[in-house]
Parts: sequence; structure tokens; C-alpha cells
Amino acid sequence: MKLKAKIMDEKAINRSITRLSHEIIEKNKGISDVVLVGIHTRGVPLAARIATKIKEIEDIDVEVGSLDITLYRDDLSEAHDNPMIKKSKINVDINEKNVVLVDDVIFTGRTVRAAMDALIDIGRPKTIQLAVLVDRGHRELPIRPDYVGKNVPTSRKEVISVCLDEIDIENQVVIYEK
Repeated sequence: MKLKAKIMDEKAINRSITRLSHEIIEKNKGISDVVLVGIHTRGVPLAARIATKIKEIEDIDVEVGSLDITLYRDDLSEAHDNPMIKKSKINVDINEKNVVLVDDVIFTGRTVRAAMDALIDIGRPKTIQLAVLVDRGHRELPIRPDYVGKNVPTSRKEVISVCLDEIDIENQVVIYEK
């Protein structure tokens, strides 16, 4: 793959996290019933960053969990010979809570569908909302994020790569061309 463009640097990512945090607070009229759930892998540190920013803004801790959707994927048999199963960790009752799923990129919507199935197996949230750092379009399912850091129109020949220093070496979002 060939690097096409760097679309977000660390400052742009931080600005998006700040905006997403404010929008989550505003839409939910505070955060008393909000639980953030990051989708493995990069949604987990993004959820933690949003929680940290909300703490700075509201001076209240928001519950954060992580969700592994591997076994809920509809392409598991064709995409993964030996899937890596990570542990979901949601240490709070999500029943009647406003759960905000957090992911790095939304593309077809299939990951989000799998995440909603996994959440429903855990409990019955009042609402399920979706926050993504990047929306690249090309939905195959009728799923729309509630909060978007950046809309990036792409072709199907392009790949968006989100790098976060909790997992990768640096903070950036880049586009590669296949």
C-alpha cells in the first residue's frame, strides 16, 4: 500500500476528542447516565481519552468499558482463520444507561452492528449512541454515527489507518491507497 495523505495529526485528533466530548455531554444533558464503551482495538483508548476530557470539562468521572466483538462478526469465518479474542470489560450495569459506543473508523457499519449485538447480550441500555473519530462512508447497513470527529470521503481502494500512541508509536490518521 502507498501512503496517500496524512489527514489528522495529534493536534487534530485532540481537537476532535474535545468536540466529541462536548457533543456527548450536550446531547445527554450531562453524563449522569452515560457509559462509554470502546470497541477493541482503537476504540478503547479513544473512549478513555473522551472520558478524560469529560472529566476535565464536567469534573465527573464517566464509566468506561471495552467490548470485543470478534465472535459477533458476520464475516468471522471468511476473514479470520485464527481470530484473536480479547476480553470485554464492562464493570457497570448498562441497563437503562445511555451507552456510547466508541470506535476509530466507521466504514460499512458491520462492526457497529456486531457491537450492538454484543451489548444487548450484556444488558438493555436506554439508548445506544455511536462516536467515531473518522467516518469514511460506504455504509452497507443503515447505521449512522451520532458523533463524528472527521468526515473523510474515500474510495473503496483507500484504507484509513488510525494510529494512537497507546497502541502505536504516534498519534495520526493517514490514508493509504491499495
